[in-house]
Amino acid sequence: MTPRTLRLALAALAALSFAPAAHAQSGGWGRITLFLQGGQTRPEDGGESTSSNEAIASVTVRSAEREESGLEYALDGRGASYGMEGEERRSRLSLWEAWVGGRFAHGAVAVRVGQQWITDLGGLGSVGGALVEVRGRAVKGEGKLRPRLGVFAGVEPKGWETGWESDVRKGGAYAALDGEGGRRHVLGFVTIRNSGLTERSVLSTTNFVPFGRTLFLYVAGEYDVASPGGRGEKGLSYAFVNARWTLSPRVELQGLYHRGRSYDARTITQDQLDGRPVDPRLLAGFLYESGGGRLTVEVARGLRVFAGYSQDRGNRDSGSTGRITAGLHAADVFRTGIDVTVSDNRIDRPDGAYDSWYASVGRSFGGRVYVSLDYATALSVLRFTDADGLVVETRPRTDRFSLNGNVNLGRSLSLLLAAERTSGDLSTELRGSAGFAVRF
Repeated sequence: MTPRTLRLALAALAALSFAPAAHAQSGGWGRITLFLQGGQTRPEDGGESTSSNEAIASVTVRSAEREESGLEYALDGRGASYGMEGEERRSRLSLWEAWVGGRFAHGAVAVRVGQQWITDLGGLGSVGGALVEVRGRAVKGEGKLRPRLGVFAGVEPKGWETGWESDVRKGGAYAALDGEGGRRHVLGFVTIRNSGLTERSVLSTTNFVPFGRTLFLYVAGEYDVASPGGRGEKGLSYAFVNARWTLSPRVELQGLYHRGRSYDARTITQDQLDGRPVDPRLLAGFLYESGGGRLTVEVARGLRVFAGYSQDRGNRDSGSTGRITAGLHAADVFRTGIDVTVSDNRIDRPDGAYDSWYASVGRSFGGRVYVSLDYATALSVLRFTDADGLVVETRPRTDRFSLNGNVNLGRSLSLLLAAERTSGDLSTELRGSAGFAVRF
């Protein structure tokens, strides 16, 4: 473990000693985690092995959600330190939320100031600034929908470190209806301006609709009303639909559709501000699309089997591939406490078909310890390239074995231990990790 990794681990341990006591009387909740990992990679061509390690600490503290007037606050951050032979990677400190505020007028008006993530707006909801939300009373009648209206303005936080993007401003508004059974409908608008240029102007929507106790529908989407970076294409940039229908206590049908483009609007805008030509490949965005369904049947108590089919498109320049899924999950097999999961994805590509298997055998010991042995083949990884940005890379001839253990040391403290071996055409990797979490 490198010295800076050790310093981060010791700092997290010190935080664990006093944070629960400081928060105990606030009526909220919190969680502190520390994760340590080390690995060694050996190339299959006989080259030199490389070692790596990392330490990640995170803290989350939130006040209780209030119905009446009172103080509210949230803190959610993450620190990471990396070490790798032959490569220098700087430590990172990421901050998602750090705000204070309160509710007034018997809880009808909420004001927040600081860095915050407005979850009603999905991935566009991060802002450093101020939010004002007005909450109405529940409407009488079926559903008892309760309206909310919010407006916000501020700066754009950096994605993977603390601080804000220079000369980038962000603002918007949203309207929401909340009902019983988790029902929620949200329509929002977000605009991002970079040194006078419009980087993004997006309409977003999130909807969760329960139809009784048998059918649930979740729909989310984003629509660019202005060209991303002033040069990209307008229109639908993201769509997600998930429907689950319980036909009977033993039969469930699920359908899923997911499609989207991920524009690097920041680079497009910055190239124009700096007088550089815009790479045409950035204007197309990274396209992904997937659609399909799955049927799950409980054939006996604790035994579920499932099968499904979908069409996937993982990269912009790739064609669609078919994917057949089948598997089973058996809990407490023959009352031994052993759980078994087996699944196979048969993927049909233009250059040939292959199978991606997953199997897991796990067992609990005494209610506090759970151990599982997992096996997976044909993994996929995300890889960054200078030309196209993010690319999904499939590796059909890859095998991974892992041994995982979860230990509940008390009502508020849990421990995670894991060891894995991954081998393929390019390299063999050994990795071990340990982590623990304190909840209060």
